[in-house]
Amino acid sequence: MNRTGIEAATVEMPGGHIHVHKAGATGSPVILLSGAGLDNANLSWAHLIPVLAENHRVFAPDWPKQGLSREWDGLADHECLKSVVLAVLDRFGIERAHIVGLSQGGALALAMAIDHPDRVNRVVALAPAGTISFAPVYHQFLWLMAKWPFLNSTLPNLIFRSRKATASFARHALFAGPVDDFEAIVDEIHLEVARSGAGSSDWQNASIGPWRMNIDLRPSLHKISAPTLFIQGDRDIGVKSHQTVAAAQLVPDARIEILEGAGHWSNRQMPDRVNGLIRSFLANS
Repeated sequence: MNRTGIEAATVEMPGGHIHVHKAGATGSPVILLSGAGLDNANLSWAHLIPVLAENHRVFAPDWPKQGLSREWDGLADHECLKSVVLAVLDRFGIERAHIVGLSQGGALALAMAIDHPDRVNRVVALAPAGTISFAPVYHQFLWLMAKWPFLNSTLPNLIFRSRKATASFARHALFAGPVDDFEAIVDEIHLEVARSGAGSSDWQNASIGPWRMNIDLRPSLHKISAPTLFIQGDRDIGVKSHQTVAAAQLVPDARIEILEGAGHWSNRQMPDRVNGLIRSFLANS
């Protein structure tokens, strides 16, 4: 990350090593989980880590095959990623933590609260995956993409070799308005493509079956007992706001914040607004 006060650590697992960005010396621990595809811990949380580190111990792992955790043996599917979160908690002697996740990371944050409630204090889910479904035909098209390497790996890698294509994708798919550090974000995404490729993640590919979603947390969301905050951009084209509202209504006493004019990466488009919401929510624990 190359930011003052942020250290690098490693968690060794059977599939490989997990790189973790650490910051903060005191306070309750927070685990930050990034999204899938063209993302990593630095891209998701560059603005949030120093803010939370003022009052918390912060741990932001790069998912397997992403960021600085590129070398990995096996599939990084749903069960694997849950084991990564548990390994991070155990590696640093953390009994319970707040878990903040974006998109794919949001799905894992919710899954941890469902499956391991004894390890979770509070949850923040930004535009969470794992709570959505698609119309017939479009669903089958997405399943075909997930199963065909040409569509989910080869073609994206060819397209995103171009910085111009990367910038267009970020502008239209990730954001819904101006971003102060847009050019720096495009540079970071382009670097991630060069290092790790531009394909969809194993989690994304495995989450969709031929007829229904393989990963659908909605039937279990009522089991979440941890205080939960959902944050959702109202112009997100990846996870629609009505889907997140519906998911939030299934979690007992959950709070939801809809951000007007925000896209999928509200944490990078509106960092001050999102950081303030998260900081305040975790401060009340």
